[in-house]
Amino acid sequence: MARQTLIFGGDFSIPSSDPELTPAKLCEGVTDLLDKADFRMFQLEEAYLARPVERSVEGNLTKSLDPVKTRVDLVTLSGNHFYDFKEDGVRDTIAWCEANGIAHAGGGMNEEEARKPAFVEKGGVKIGVLAYNAVGGKQQFAGPNQAGTAPINFFRAYTPTDALSVEAQRTGKQEYDNWSLKEPVHFDADFKGDNYLDPEALLKMSEEIRKTKEMCDILIVYFHKGYVHRPVLVDAWERVISHMAIDNGADAVMASHSHVSHGFEIYKGKAIYHGLNNFVMYTPQLAPGFKGKVHGDAHNAEWVKQRIARFGFVPDPEYPTYPFQPESVYCPVAKLIIEDGKIISNRVVLMKTEKSGIPYIHGQGEVGQEIFDYMQRITTEAGLNAKLTWDGDEAVLS
Repeated sequence: MARQTLIFGGDFSIPSSDPELTPAKLCEGVTDLLDKADFRMFQLEEAYLARPVERSVEGNLTKSLDPVKTRVDLVTLSGNHFYDFKEDGVRDTIAWCEANGIAHAGGGMNEEEARKPAFVEKGGVKIGVLAYNAVGGKQQFAGPNQAGTAPINFFRAYTPTDALSVEAQRTGKQEYDNWSLKEPVHFDADFKGDNYLDPEALLKMSEEIRKTKEMCDILIVYFHKGYVHRPVLVDAWERVISHMAIDNGADAVMASHSHVSHGFEIYKGKAIYHGLNNFVMYTPQLAPGFKGKVHGDAHNAEWVKQRIARFGFVPDPEYPTYPFQPESVYCPVAKLIIEDGKIISNRVVLMKTEKSGIPYIHGQGEVGQEIFDYMQRITTEAGLNAKLTWDGDEAVLS
């Protein structure tokens, strides 16, 4: 078999109706990368619509995806925004995928459909993908008669931090909704939220991974996971589910959600990309002072304010369409080298999103080394074991 390459990008969303910063323009920095790869995959961050509905961005239509409809083989749909437009968005997005011959995993019109693996076969090599939503919100989870994402159920407990007064800590209870305090409570400042994975959900996931591995040469498991807008942090539960995926047959684990890069890990010789950050993202509606059209604009404006207070950063006004945490400009793309139906090299293509909102790839050079050093630093500081080395213009994980 000939050598093949697989590209897996992080969160992708390009609902642009801007006549200058068009969807095609937003993608110009990654089209060559996608065109040259044999297998092209990424996480479709949100649902797209055949026609606008309440609270949809003006350009949030399937036609916005035209620049990549011939450049992607498979999309994961297990994100925390996939059910934002209810059944309409799920149905229209899946219809767009199927009309363009694009495989999809992690989302569906019911839970059974959402949990099905997707496959892409080229050159005699069959790649399988399972995708799961491991962060919620639980209203996004598919059910027997509800569309949404493939869930990994969890329990979330909130415990007080030092930000609470001593009296509040003395009189309060562990469950956040049972607190009775004389002063306002701000959960992100005053409480630490911890996820506790549902054992039954993990057993079900493990069984699905084992069965799917029997149906393909290479299995990739994608998790929508990670703490948003917080660099470095990779929690223990994230490593647990990633290790379990590999223990049960996954050949690589991909993840995104946090909108900032997280580190890399090698486990039993296989790569875990804990946080791929953004692939291509256009979200001007999240920037303070946004003047464009959003159905239900009052809700959007309130969330922009809450987002700043909750996550502790003010978007850089010089990035009007990319209002994320400052370190989110560094965007890794996973690249797997495949030979004889096996992964022989786990790599990272290094990107940086510019003030225009367009991400560009960088190899060895001043900017490339800046991204390389950042990726190694956040990996090391997170307590992960991967080491990056240059091979040409790509970083190799070992």
